[in-house]
Amino acid sequence: MSEQVTSQQINAVLWQAADTFRGKIDSSTYKDYILTMLFIKYLSDAYKEHVEEYTKRYDGDQHRIQRALSRERFVLDELSTFDYLYSKRTDTEIGEIINKALERLENENTGKLRGVFRNIDFNSEATLGKAKERNAMLRALLEDFNKLTLKPSIVGSEDVIGDAYQFMIERFASDAGKKGGEFFTPSMVSELLARLVKPKENDRIYDPTCGSGSLLIKVANQVPSKKVAIYGQERNGQTHSLALMNMYLHGIDDAKIEWGDTLSNPLHLEDGKLMKYQVIVANPPFSLDKWAIGFAGEGNTDEKFKMAASLDQHKRFEWGVPPGKYGDYAFVQHMLYSLAENGRMATILPHGVLFRGASERAIRKQIIDMNLLEAVIGLPENLFFGTSIPACIMIFKKNRKRKDVLFIDASSEDNYDKAINQYIIREEDIQKIISTYEGFQVIDKYSYVASSDEIVENDYNLNIPRYVDTYEEEKEIDIRQTRLNIDQIKKELAHAEAQMEKYLKDLGL
Repeated sequence: MSEQVTSQQINAVLWQAADTFRGKIDSSTYKDYILTMLFIKYLSDAYKEHVEEYTKRYDGDQHRIQRALSRERFVLDELSTFDYLYSKRTDTEIGEIINKALERLENENTGKLRGVFRNIDFNSEATLGKAKERNAMLRALLEDFNKLTLKPSIVGSEDVIGDAYQFMIERFASDAGKKGGEFFTPSMVSELLARLVKPKENDRIYDPTCGSGSLLIKVANQVPSKKVAIYGQERNGQTHSLALMNMYLHGIDDAKIEWGDTLSNPLHLEDGKLMKYQVIVANPPFSLDKWAIGFAGEGNTDEKFKMAASLDQHKRFEWGVPPGKYGDYAFVQHMLYSLAENGRMATILPHGVLFRGASERAIRKQIIDMNLLEAVIGLPENLFFGTSIPACIMIFKKNRKRKDVLFIDASSEDNYDKAINQYIIREEDIQKIISTYEGFQVIDKYSYVASSDEIVENDYNLNIPRYVDTYEEEKEIDIRQTRLNIDQIKKELAHAEAQMEKYLKDLGL
């Protein structure tokens, strides 16, 4: 029996493959080539193993073998397998050969893969350089992946491939700096959100800015039976493709991930109206500028275009139209309008949403007056890829029975681990937040339960320091002891100088 491959072994080969591109292409771009090749390699190896199984089972009867293969999750022909591509690795047209293989793969599996590879071009001179350089990179990429065996019998659990894919997305997000934040929410922050919303069997789970889909997968994994319906939408075409492949590699074949602008063109509808969900999670882009541009209409180049609530057919902005430079409450209102009765929703937002004035105050007032806000959780700074600013989580619920709001300040140094480049919230930090949230506990310098009257008295300002006092009184200085310490230091310094003078004298200096 062959030795099983581990996630660590797969990760090492994948990161080695990334070296082929590093320094030549931006990591936010070359990730698409690495992750697409991982997907092809996995499909190809799985398919090859099934061919071997059926050949043995049906004693080489091609009719029965082909019939069995046609019922597999994915169907491949010989010219779209990794082995075929590897055999052509020195061909001068290798970029075009890979593109045609992807096209065949899509055509053979239109139900699942339609459009998944439309945004990647292995023959792009603009991205991968001129033919000689491009072909060299693609040959190295194929040779690196040929070192991997991803047959299900070797890999064991499907989670191993999914975890490797997730690992690479996180590494690429870290490597890509600011652009990394556009497609990935740090793993432990996703875990925190997933536990806060407590998904249940048969829930519809939705992320309107789903990026690579990792947050949705974290939430779905909270349900042991995995019997949930997953919905997502992503504006970036390449990231949308990553999300679909991420779902398939985690064994989630029925996720509905759409490509488009959630605000101006929400694509999950029922009878023309916004679909409703029991659970919504999101990490929308912070303070998105020109968020309403999609409402301006095609060909409208008026730089003074101003968004009006009447332009939205779904009437999501009747509480107030967010400022053109801050799209945060546009996403919040979209999600609240998409939340089912008794639904739960948690979203990551910049702190500005808690206290900015004008239309954002008007929206907060509606949210408080309608008793939709459950909790506000302040997170440490430097948690996210691409920005060091501190963020918060706002939790909303429909049909709340409580009238108060929980505030948690989890931003102080004892609530996270200071990694070298990026801070990390640990398992114990998550557990502390969850237990405080579930018990609606008041903890000195950590959490506070504010009545709606208090929030009204604060003019609907939700800034956490107004509710959680984290001020630490400075220790009283003992003047007498400090003076004694200074005198002692002076004596030691004088002694050291005398010794140094003696040594120099002995040396004749």
